[in-house]
Amino acid sequence: MPKEKLIALFPEASFGAALNCIGIAQALREQGARPVFICHEHFQGLFAEYGFAEYPLLLDSPLSAEEHQHYWERFIERNIPYFDQTPLEQIDSYIAPAWDAIIDTAIEAEKPLQQLLARLKPDAIVLDNVVMFPAIAKAGCPWVRVISCAETELPDPAVPPYLSGASATDPAACALFWQRYVEAVAPAHARFASFLESHGHTPCAPGVFLEESPWLNLLLSPTPVRYERQQPLDPQRFVYLDGCVRREAPYVVPDFPRHNDAPLIYLSFGSLGAADVAMMKRLIEMAASLPYRFLINVGAYRAQYDNVPDNVYLDSWFPQPAVLRECQLFIYHGGNNSFCEALYFGLPSVIIPYCWDGHDNARRAEEVGVGRYLPRFADPLGQLPEAIGQLLGDQAMAQRLQLASSNMHNSRGTEAAARAILALPSP
Repeated sequence: MPKEKLIALFPEASFGAALNCIGIAQALREQGARPVFICHEHFQGLFAEYGFAEYPLLLDSPLSAEEHQHYWERFIERNIPYFDQTPLEQIDSYIAPAWDAIIDTAIEAEKPLQQLLARLKPDAIVLDNVVMFPAIAKAGCPWVRVISCAETELPDPAVPPYLSGASATDPAACALFWQRYVEAVAPAHARFASFLESHGHTPCAPGVFLEESPWLNLLLSPTPVRYERQQPLDPQRFVYLDGCVRREAPYVVPDFPRHNDAPLIYLSFGSLGAADVAMMKRLIEMAASLPYRFLINVGAYRAQYDNVPDNVYLDSWFPQPAVLRECQLFIYHGGNNSFCEALYFGLPSVIIPYCWDGHDNARRAEEVGVGRYLPRFADPLGQLPEAIGQLLGDQAMAQRLQLASSNMHNSRGTEAAARAILALPSP
């Protein structure tokens, strides 16, 4: 009888990466493996809810577990003033400081990760992050990279620069962004390169913080939104997942005192985007004036909302895949999990990005005709009512989305990911 493979999944400390990895872990478990999660201490409990063993990283850090839990919320709160800027302007104000913060957490995690992997001795490691950890490369087993941000995270001459929100048809804008980006992140990149070299790991190319896995790379980039690459990816090492959505129990839609038979719209800017309470309150005020029902995710800030309109239901967390199955439209920040889930359930998207790969996904959604991009720096709320009406009435888009949804369901992406992981050679 073959040995049960132990697969260690290590997502970054964000709900997008964590929940995506849960979908893959569910399929791994069904295919006879034993998936376990390496997690930051403040993420303990999330994976256990889905029946997976958890191994927390006990960081040697001046921050307490509670302070770690709120670290990125506080980081986002401090940077809210920059979310109305263009992606080019955000390079200096937000992106470069974000890389510094990410590198700090990677350096903190290295020693406890090395110790934990030595104890676990996994057959393979699945890394869903944006930076490299030398401990993973030296763990003595194959490692898998999950590209769960936009496809732009993998550079190519025909693909716009990561985080730029630019179009591949505008080479001047692409070149300008990349030049400024590499210059701005150079100090962080040099610091990270020194850290990698001190652990015997080769640094990445300028502007890049995580290399490709020599074994397997999984891309969450469905067919309708993929780019035509100048340098095609090796299909033996790069597997596109047309749908990698975790399973949730059915969601029961609440009754609404007003517009109870109207289209149902889900609005979420993710757990971090909810920190912009002022923006969320403006959106709720607008929702009250529109003839639709709204489910709105306000994250950890529920206590700051007193008066809730009759056509709005607020909560701190929703089982997003189950909710989207019941909706007719999705308004969100452009995070890649949400972007893929909108396509998976055939929903038109209104994307109002505030940072990171949200700009890239918003641009791509509009380019391929599956949604609208409403930049925060261009009065998105003024355009929102018209955008909702236009998308709900666009029959051609509805047909494109239905076809995309059908193909993604048939592809069984989580199962494909699990098969590819389990086909890796044993250490």
